[in-house]
Amino acid sequence: MATRKPPAKRAIQRTAKPASKPAAKTPAKMPAAKASSPAKAKTSGKSSSGKSAELPAPGSKAPAFSLPRDGGGTVALADFAGRKLVLYFYPRADTSGCTKEAIDFSRLHGDFARAGTEIVGVSADPVAAQDKFKAKHKLTIALGSDEKHRMLEAYGVWQEKSLYGRKFLGIARITFLIGADGRIAKVWPRVFVDGHAEDVLAAAKAL
Repeated sequence: MATRKPPAKRAIQRTAKPASKPAAKTPAKMPAAKASSPAKAKTSGKSSSGKSAELPAPGSKAPAFSLPRDGGGTVALADFAGRKLVLYFYPRADTSGCTKEAIDFSRLHGDFARAGTEIVGVSADPVAAQDKFKAKHKLTIALGSDEKHRMLEAYGVWQEKSLYGRKFLGIARITFLIGADGRIAKVWPRVFVDGHAEDVLAAAKAL
C-alpha cells in the first residue's frame, strides 16, 4: 500500500512593506539678511564746508573777524565797537559791478561818516589786488581780503553759484548793516548795485 505524501504546506506570501522614504531634510534656515541702510546721498552744500550757507539774521550778534586789509595791517570788527558799520561783500575787485558799487560807497563816504557809520568792503582777492583796485578808482573805503574764506563762510556769503550751467563756489553780493551794539541791524541778501549805496545810507541814518 502506497504511502501518501502529506500535502505540501502553502507558502505564505508575505507582502514586503514598502521601504519608508527617508524624511526630507528641512533646509537649514538661512540667517535673515540684514537690511543695509541706504547710503546717504552726499549733499553738496552751498559752502566749501559742505553746509548750507546761512546769513546771520537781523538781531543776531555779528560774527567777529580780523582780516588783512589794503595798505597793510588788518581790519577787524572790534575796531568799530560803539559805531555802526556797513559790511558789504563783492565777488571780485575791478569787475564792472564791483567797481560801481565801491565807487558809490566811496562817493557817499562822508555822508556815512556824518551818520556815525563806517564802511568795509570784503572779497577773496589778495591784498595786492585790493591795493591796485583802490588806487585805480581812488576809493576811500577800507577793503578786507579773505583768501581763506573763513569770514565769508561765517557771514554765509560763500555760496554755490551758477554761470552758463556751470556750478562753482563764490561770493554772493550781500550787504550787512551792523549796529553800534555789534548786532546785525539789516541784511540786503540780493544786491542790485544801482541805488544800493543810497538805500544803505538811508537805513544807517534811520538806525
